[in-house]
Amino acid sequence: MYVMKWNEVKVETASEAVEAVANILMEAGASGVAIEDALDVENFKFDQYGEILDKKEFTSLDEGALVMAYFPETVFLPEILPFIKDCVTQLPSFGLAIGKNIVTVSEVEESNWATAWKKYYHPVRITRMLTVAPSWEHYQTSDPLEKIITLDPGMAFGTGTHPTTALTLQALETVLRGGETVLDVGTGSGVLSIAAKYLGAAEVYAYDLDKVAVRSAKENMEMNEVAKDVQVTVNDLLKGINIESDVIVANILADIIVLMIPDAWRLLKQTGKLIVSGIIEEKKQLVIDAMKTQGFTVDQIFQQRDWYAIILKKSEVE
Repeated sequence: MYVMKWNEVKVETASEAVEAVANILMEAGASGVAIEDALDVENFKFDQYGEILDKKEFTSLDEGALVMAYFPETVFLPEILPFIKDCVTQLPSFGLAIGKNIVTVSEVEESNWATAWKKYYHPVRITRMLTVAPSWEHYQTSDPLEKIITLDPGMAFGTGTHPTTALTLQALETVLRGGETVLDVGTGSGVLSIAAKYLGAAEVYAYDLDKVAVRSAKENMEMNEVAKDVQVTVNDLLKGINIESDVIVANILADIIVLMIPDAWRLLKQTGKLIVSGIIEEKKQLVIDAMKTQGFTVDQIFQQRDWYAIILKKSEVE
């Protein structure tokens, strides 16, 4: 009996670069991505019952992160690896540290690949109301306020545990009151769109430039009954979009956030809120200054370690 082989490409990088590295690997054609991040346990030290988590159950790392991608043996890696290495090497130009930046390749059998990345994902309560749970685990809650976002994190980055995603979820929970129209820019796994629907948004439109992310987001929407009506399409930021919105949310790199500011201003209602995340300490002032130039004012700032999410509003709103 023939057993298919898979090649695992492992990138040792900095915690702040994991989502960007995962995206690069998916764009290179990976069939799945797993993330092992030393900061995940630091960010979520307690489980839903308040018990201290055993770090060894989640990671063997003391610092940094590993991003593992899986390619079928039919893919000729020598053609792909230079692209991966070049893209990762360029990340510091976007303000992201890449740590050791070591890329290694190993072979795994299909039976091992099928479950290799699953051990890195567990149900995690991110905010007062929102818990992210992998699709293969049966998770139940006794808390009537808790909303469970079911994700298959193997096909796109953005599982909810990374600080940028967690901060954005907190900001959404702060802003949404029910009945809003929301635009989700750079949707990735679709976690923010699903959260918006759970938090009462009436209409949600999700966009991503990556076709793989769009396909994955659509699959995740289908796993969450509340989000089945979310419209997910391929689009470059907010270019060509003409939907007036109450909330625009974007968890992307700071330099990319700056590019979408004019369109965000154009589409946001006078009383609307703009939520941006994926911002490291070194880029925070750049984003704030660009927002102020457009006419936005800072409404609230969320911080987790060196990461920031910012809620903004139009300056004329009192």
